[in-house]
Amino acid sequence: MEPKNTIFLVLLLSTTILQTSSATPNRAELDRFIVASCQTTRYPLLCVHTLSAYATMIRHKNDQDLAQTALTISLSRARSVSIFVAKLTKQTPSFKRREYLAIKDCIEVLGNSVDRLGQSVKELSRAGHAVASEDFMWKMSNVQTWVSAALTDETTCLDGFSGRAMEGKVKRLIRLKVVHVAQVTSNALALVNQFAEKRSVKFP
Repeated sequence: MEPKNTIFLVLLLSTTILQTSSATPNRAELDRFIVASCQTTRYPLLCVHTLSAYATMIRHKNDQDLAQTALTISLSRARSVSIFVAKLTKQTPSFKRREYLAIKDCIEVLGNSVDRLGQSVKELSRAGHAVASEDFMWKMSNVQTWVSAALTDETTCLDGFSGRAMEGKVKRLIRLKVVHVAQVTSNALALVNQFAEKRSVKFP
């Protein structure tokens, strides 16, 4: 999708959200905060769609809540995809050998992604309670490293299905779900980075 089209869709979506929430000023302000924050992500339209559905978990102008919610959503969806891919091997026993190996590798790296995102959710929560700059930056560095690694794991899953020989229903099913999770994780990382940058300048 072209960047201009993406921006237009985000603005259109935000206008719709604000119109429907005009009766509740607090929600309207929160929606504006989400829309503005999502502009720093690579997939802003998806970001707005995803976070707006969990707006009750986010306090107005609270960047940690935003990043925490985005990471929690990423973890949940990564776990769901991991389960989906694992079940796929049982539902479709007649895989080609290369497909079977690719799916097996995918299950492994998605499991790694789930573990790292789980660690990140906990570490981000601890970072929010840090009282010293060094402690905060150390914890945020951990989160950024783990989320980046989780994103790499998700991309690695797709790499196993590259090439024309792997074209087919299995690849389409897995690709559709993993690409979505990778985009959600990418957005979460952007919001984590945004929180780290804003919070770090508040320390003496």
